[in-house]
Amino acid sequence: MNSGKSVTIDGLTIGGRSPVRVESMLKTSLADIAACISEAEELFGCGCELVRVSLPELELAENLKKLVKNSPVPLMADIHFNPGLAIAALEAGCPSIRINPGNMGNGEGLAKVVSLASERGAVIRIGANGGSLNKRQLETAAGDRAAALATAVGEQVRLLRGEGFHDIIISAKSSDVMETVRANALLAKKYEYPIHIGITEAGPGISGAIKGAAGIALMLAQGIGNTIRVSLTAPGKDEIEAGYHILRSLGMRSRGVDLISCPTCGRKLIDVMRLVEYVQRILPKDLPENFSMAVMGCEVNGPQEAAQADLGVAGTADGFVLFKKGVPFTTGTIDTLPELLKTIMQDITA
Repeated sequence: MNSGKSVTIDGLTIGGRSPVRVESMLKTSLADIAACISEAEELFGCGCELVRVSLPELELAENLKKLVKNSPVPLMADIHFNPGLAIAALEAGCPSIRINPGNMGNGEGLAKVVSLASERGAVIRIGANGGSLNKRQLETAAGDRAAALATAVGEQVRLLRGEGFHDIIISAKSSDVMETVRANALLAKKYEYPIHIGITEAGPGISGAIKGAAGIALMLAQGIGNTIRVSLTAPGKDEIEAGYHILRSLGMRSRGVDLISCPTCGRKLIDVMRLVEYVQRILPKDLPENFSMAVMGCEVNGPQEAAQADLGVAGTADGFVLFKKGVPFTTGTIDTLPELLKTIMQDITA
């Protein structure tokens, strides 16, 4: 999505005309530096473009320095309360930090953080979340939590602007979807800074993914959001996969395969669920961008319903039919399908 301003984190441009970026956060403690590097490498392989890492104590600053040197993904240190931690992260070479200027203690501490960030060319993400709103902010907003979130971000923006700093990303998150959407709509009308969006503490599994997708899609559809995180109680790779699914569904990014499959009904002539699981296992990771694969239960929902698919399979009375862009090109019995699909996939990526 376009924003008036853009920032650059270790070569990664966010905002302006850049694509919506997909990010996550390390689930591993920085105390285990080997595991952190391994997780960062895994996330990079999944398409992660920015990863946050929590720096809760000064003793871990040396490990952060090692992570900065070894992570293939640009890093953002996640800091709370202590400006000394933000300074340590910047001194460790971290190209961006996430802070809440309102809880950085006295103005002198924040001034030191901003001065060092300017010197190092680092980006600062500021933001508010539903759990950090104070009584004054809620009273000022007459109890409207979305307006209070936007107010909290505005206060933080003023603090950084007061120090002459403008390499900023803003963020307002809540575990309530509509509260988050309304808060970000208010911010998007007022500021040109890149906006990070997501639904915080969305939860586990399918419920968390759906909750995150609902909020993120609502904001993206309004032109709001330059970087996203689907916050799940799950491995980071699941967050990245969910993020790209959202963007692909909205026609904004094309990483990964668009797997089209029917919901099945009494007309199905093949075991769609089983075949989908098989197809997911054998799909090569190096398929072309925008590649789509369809698995359909019968000819009624076959080539016609999935006519846009690059490759598709549909059940028939005698077995299956394979088609490309809605045009059938071969048929066979179910027992021959697995090897045939493997061969076709190898030919596509050859």
